[in-house]
Amino acid sequence: MTASPLFAEGETLWSPHVRANPFPLYKRMREEFPIARITDPQLGMHFWLLTRYEDVLSMVRDPRFTQDPTRLPEEVRQRFFGHKLRSLSRHLLTVDPPDHTRMRSLVSKAFTPRRIEELRPRITEICSELLEGLMAHGSGGDFLKLFAFPLPVIVIAELLGIPPEDRDRFREWTQAFFAPPSKDAQEKTREAHQLFFKYLGEIFEQRRQQPRDDLISALIAVQEQGDRLSGEELTSMVFLLLVGGYETTGNLLGNGLLALLQHPDELQRLREDRALIPSAVEEMLRYCGPFELSILRFAKEELELHGQRIQAHEAVRVNYLAADRDAEQFSEPDRFDVGRTPNKHVGFGHGIHFCLGAPLARLEACIAFELLLERLPEMRLATAPERLAWRPSAQARGVVSLPLAF
Repeated sequence: MTASPLFAEGETLWSPHVRANPFPLYKRMREEFPIARITDPQLGMHFWLLTRYEDVLSMVRDPRFTQDPTRLPEEVRQRFFGHKLRSLSRHLLTVDPPDHTRMRSLVSKAFTPRRIEELRPRITEICSELLEGLMAHGSGGDFLKLFAFPLPVIVIAELLGIPPEDRDRFREWTQAFFAPPSKDAQEKTREAHQLFFKYLGEIFEQRRQQPRDDLISALIAVQEQGDRLSGEELTSMVFLLLVGGYETTGNLLGNGLLALLQHPDELQRLREDRALIPSAVEEMLRYCGPFELSILRFAKEELELHGQRIQAHEAVRVNYLAADRDAEQFSEPDRFDVGRTPNKHVGFGHGIHFCLGAPLARLEACIAFELLLERLPEMRLATAPERLAWRPSAQARGVVSLPLAF
């Protein structure tokens, strides 16, 4: 297939030097191997990977593929999803139309732009509090630990209506969900899923009895022509909103700040023109987005892509990060430009599976960078960029820590 010419002996997509800078490899893949067969050494599974921008756009519209595990033979489902709890797997990313259309219609009624915009004063307040804690650490304060990841957890927990005293447990569960794969981590993840599921069940029952002005109450109440979210769908949707918001926004803030610090001219440009902040956030999503690999899609039938024969039920993924550096779509794709226009990136996905929480992530990022520029005019990296460790995941992209000095 493509394993031997793509990688040097012993090298994989998960090798540390590839994680640190995957872009030369992705450029070669777009040019020579637009569809490549990849082996995941952590899970022992194979999938096909698409890296061109146009392929990302066409894949989400291709009716020959499914994202719904229930449409797969039992043996295939067990191989790819046997380790996951079904009770947390019926959400917008794992269903096809018409179920997807129905669920998205219901959820979007509770997750409106007006509800998101109303959060602006509170998000500003949370950012201010977290910045004070970050600055109190002085040189060496870890931006990810003290600001980037606490922010989305606090925001989504408050939006859902999770009591403040339970927030630490929420963060522990979320961290367990994203731990690097291992036998020990798998057991902790399973335990976190079970605790999370039990906790949500209790919260749902409370909100059914005594609704409040929060997203969980709205999701329970929402209906269209008598249709509601099932209990399984409700649990899965809250799970998706929590972990999706945590991972996406945390890595967006971390990767974006790192890009600014490594491009001082663009950072200065942003300091001099704060109106560019929304544009800068879009460029962060393109240039160093928080997600690389999409979730798995499966061929419903045998088919051919770029000359490669895909067997029925084989897994295919698209690479958002690679697509967003495609020179066929973006002028000078390897240049970080906070004023780039147009900028039709796929950092939040594309089509019917476009990230539902994108407006919230954008709002959090814009507020965060506004306050960072205002209050930390002398911020800089507290270590050499080459010493930063990148997380071993090829699905979510981000550094392990980002120490700052002021």
